[in-house]
Formats: sequence, C-alpha cells, structure tokens
Amino acid sequence: MRTEQKHQLAQKRRWRIRKKVTGTKDRPRMSVCFSQRNIHVQFIDDDAGITLAAASTLSKSMPDRDKLAANAASAKTLGVAAAQAAKGKGITQVVFDRGGARYHGKVKALADAAREAGLKF
Repeated sequence: MRTEQKHQLAQKRRWRIRKKVTGTKDRPRMSVCFSQRNIHVQFIDDDAGITLAAASTLSKSMPDRDKLAANAASAKTLGVAAAQAAKGKGITQVVFDRGGARYHGKVKALADAAREAGLKF
C-alpha cells in the first residue's frame, strides 16, 4: 500500500472518530497525538474552540524530558502528568479521542495512567 493511501485511510479514521467525539467546557475532549518521537495530549473545548490544558513529552515541566520517547513507558508518565494538568484547571471528566490510533499499547497505557491519576472517561 502506498504512503498516500495510508495517510488518506488514517485521515478518514480520524474524521470518523471526530464526528462522534466532541468536547464541552464541562467535559472537554482529551486529544492524543503520537508522532514518531513524541506524545502530545490536549484538553479541548470544541464549543469555544480553545485548548484548556495540555501536556507533552517536550514540556519543560516534564521530569527527564530528554529521556522520554513515543513508547508505552513514556505514555504512562505523560498520562499522569496530563491528568495533573487537567485537575489543575478543574477538569475531572473528559471524552477520550485516540486520534485514529488503535486502543492498545501506548494509547491504552496513557489512558489507564490518566484514569489512575483521577480522570473519568
């Protein structure tokens, strides 16, 4: 399968998920993005179109950020940090947006860590 086709299929997957998953001020969307090297998490209010809180493996507040990568171990660390950032803004309930990725491995590790840290979804 060509790279263009893979990209188009991935984009269709993202759109299909985003049709069903929207965030509000009371229950924002927890959007997860995995690149080849980093992981990014945003808490988004889709009604207002703003990001309420965010966490990333590139954030200066992350301990040992130069050792973090886009793997399951780093996803656990980032899940806890993202939950703390959300709780700092008063967010307790979220809608999980996996961004077209399958729910296993690093996506599952991040979600489980965020749940254990106190987020409800």
